Amino acid sequence: MMSLNLPDFGLKRKSTMFTEEHEAFRDVLSRFIAKEISPYVSQWDEANEFPRELYKKAADVGLLGIMFPEEYGGTGIDYPLSYLSAVELGRAGSGGINAGLMSHTIGTPPIAHLGSDELKARVIPSVLAGEKISALAITEPGGGSDVQNLKTVARRENGHYVLNGEKTFITSGMRADYYTVAVRTGETGMGGISLMLVEKGMEGFTQTPLHKMGWWASDTATLHFDNVKVPVENLIGGENAGFMGIMMNFNNERLFLASACYGHMLGVFEEALDWAQQRETFGKPLIHRQVIRHKFVDMAMKMQAVRAVLEELAQRLQLGESPITEICMAKNLATSTLEYVANECLQILGGAGYMRGTKVERIYRETKVMTIGGGSSEIMKDLASRQMGI
Repeated sequence: MMSLNLPDFGLKRKSTMFTEEHEAFRDVLSRFIAKEISPYVSQWDEANEFPRELYKKAADVGLLGIMFPEEYGGTGIDYPLSYLSAVELGRAGSGGINAGLMSHTIGTPPIAHLGSDELKARVIPSVLAGEKISALAITEPGGGSDVQNLKTVARRENGHYVLNGEKTFITSGMRADYYTVAVRTGETGMGGISLMLVEKGMEGFTQTPLHKMGWWASDTATLHFDNVKVPVENLIGGENAGFMGIMMNFNNERLFLASACYGHMLGVFEEALDWAQQRETFGKPLIHRQVIRHKFVDMAMKMQAVRAVLEELAQRLQLGESPITEICMAKNLATSTLEYVANECLQILGGAGYMRGTKVERIYRETKVMTIGGGSSEIMKDLASRQMGI
């Protein structure tokens, strides 16, 4: 799966689930990241944005098309490839760039799965080509994962819906062109929820930027809908039939986040190991200290467990299974392990790790959002327990 310039901590093994085509794409993606992303991570993080041109460049190497239909410019459904891409992006050490660049992976799937042929043809190709940016808008100021109680309302009038309400913590909330928005079109509960496409520039649609602890390079916003008129043609799927589309989306988002966590672990592990090999304390390289060597072994042990779980899930999903319980647990395993690894790596770097500009400092700040985004750790446990019947 990867080629690390490391001693053998058990992290260099190539997975048997990858084909030659997967490996070829990984090489292309690694070169793309090394040229177009890694040199600019700190600069873009401090600027609180990255260039819009990066979407087009990512599209040109096939990154944006993963998991989307070939007829619209995608590569087809390929969970191992999605896992691989999340890991490689994660190693670059910027969750903000990843979140913004890949926001279409949560904004566009409902259109691909549920949208009309006209809506698919109008929206998906431009997003996968890097010409348009897609975002997902579900979370509201009064609630996060409690989707069935959302308050944003859409009332049908003649040939359009009139939309009122707010969404918050929306990734790509400022720069997106297309917003897949969850609204209430029916009665209370999950049976009254619909999805519809709101487009930038619609009258009554405004945004307020938000400032975050981490993920600085991604723009995040609160969205305001004040009597926004949305054409009926922008309804995604059937009216009052959006809840299942949201749930399907969550599963893929959670696996992608967990895979990105593993990539982040690799990135900070590499940085800390390089530091320990070069940094001298009391006349000897830091890596010669037994306590430091043991830290790396403990990290590698936990990281191997995360990788094994994620690779198995990618294979099962590719076979058509829907292991919801295991996905919830895998996300929690990956996020908690990332917190541990980032903490240990920062401790190894010491004062240098506390300075901005290192992967360790950046990822340490960003670990917390991984335990919240896509469903908090507590929500994951509750959902898993219900799936298990306990």
